[in-house]
Amino acid sequence: MVGDVEKMIAVGLVWGATNALMRRGALLWDQALKSSSAQAQPSAARHKLVTSVKNWLKLLSIWQYTIPFFVNLSASATFFAILSHTPISLAVPVTNATTFAATAVFGLLLGEQTHLASALFGTALIVLGIWLCIT
Repeated sequence: MVGDVEKMIAVGLVWGATNALMRRGALLWDQALKSSSAQAQPSAARHKLVTSVKNWLKLLSIWQYTIPFFVNLSASATFFAILSHTPISLAVPVTNATTFAATAVFGLLLGEQTHLASALFGTALIVLGIWLCIT
C-alpha cells in the first residue's frame, strides 16, 4: 500500500506541474488567437466549425502546451492503473489533494500572481489532509 501512496503522490505532482505549465501554454495560445483575430474578418456562422478546428490545431502546435498535455495524459493512465488495485476512497483524495497543492506551488514557481500566505496555508492544510488519509 505504501508504494501505491507514493505513486498517487507522484501522479498528483505531475498533474499539478503540468496544470501550471499548460496554463502558461494556453496563455500563449490566447495571445496568438488575439493577434490573428485582429487581422482576420469576422467569420460567418457556417465557418464556426472550421474556425474551431483551426483554433484547436493552433493550440496543439504550441509545444509549451502540447508537451505538458501529453505528460498529463500519461499520468492519467498511471492513475487508472493505480485504481485497479487501490481503494478509490484513498486514491482520489490523495491524488487530487496533491494535484491542488502542486498546482499552487508550481504556479508560484512559474511567477503567477497569487496571495502567497493563503496559498501556503492552503497547501499546508492539503498536506495535513493527505497525511490523515494515509494514516
